[in-house]
Amino acid sequence: MALHGSREREQRQHELARSRRSRASSQDPETTAQDSDTVAEAIDLCKDYGDKDAVVTALDHVNVKFRRGEMTAIMGPSGSGKSTLMHCMAGLDTPTSGKVIVESLEVSSMSQKELTKLRREQIGFIFQSFNLVPTLTAEENILLPLQISKKTIDRQWFDKVVDVVGLRQRLTHRPSQLSGGQQQRVACARALMARPSVVFADEPTGNLDSRSSREVLGFLKSSVAEYGQTIVMVTHDPRAASYADRVLVLADGQVTRDMSHPSYEEILAVFSDPDSEDHNSDTQTEAQPTDYAQQHTNPHIADQPGMIAQNEVSRD
Repeated sequence: MALHGSREREQRQHELARSRRSRASSQDPETTAQDSDTVAEAIDLCKDYGDKDAVVTALDHVNVKFRRGEMTAIMGPSGSGKSTLMHCMAGLDTPTSGKVIVESLEVSSMSQKELTKLRREQIGFIFQSFNLVPTLTAEENILLPLQISKKTIDRQWFDKVVDVVGLRQRLTHRPSQLSGGQQQRVACARALMARPSVVFADEPTGNLDSRSSREVLGFLKSSVAEYGQTIVMVTHDPRAASYADRVLVLADGQVTRDMSHPSYEEILAVFSDPDSEDHNSDTQTEAQPTDYAQQHTNPHIADQPGMIAQNEVSRD
């Protein structure tokens, strides 16, 4: 029975992958060859901030692939470039040079109209601040992106997602009537409703207690295992990162470690070693404020219907 179930999951993942690639190619602003196991890729990616006299290099020739049906955690000290990498991959920020490819589409060369379409159809977002509309119920928040895009709502998929996140009894509640963990699960369900190729999660457990964090991380992990969802998560928390299939560690704008299925202890050891270039005291079990461009507001976030409110994003 276990083997049969495993084969069914693999078949579902392949079918979803074919559907997402087909949907992406229909946009076709500019396609680039990409192997079928890769959802998103950074090629020689660089990002600088500031002017000629005070240039800060956030990403320094980064090359990385994010594989389909895998959960990847990105870690590193403040200023390492981890959030900048995610923002560039999601089309929320423009690289100084290099390429970003999502489902064989070159994101880094897209117009704003093309980027808006990509973010609505191919990319899901989960942020630390939830970004729920306070006047809407949980169900209305989950369905809002599809309604804005005037897409048909798949009720069978909605029921499945709601049951997986455990919100069946909370669908009529507004955000103020939900706990932090429940609000984040609403945000997770909203991100998955459009069946995106990849979900980017920026410190998704940063505002949650340990129990709520486990619930959200467990859901994210199950969405990968059961439905072949691809998730890229930025986190400061080694325990959150231990849920991932893969952990990338950044320092000074470069990938310094690429760990496969590391344990909590192995991740913690990386940041506990004072001689390691990855070591920094702000990598703890809770998110810490970044020390660079702390109050920068990204103007493109409102393009994505799952992020109605303007969200403060860091250059971390």
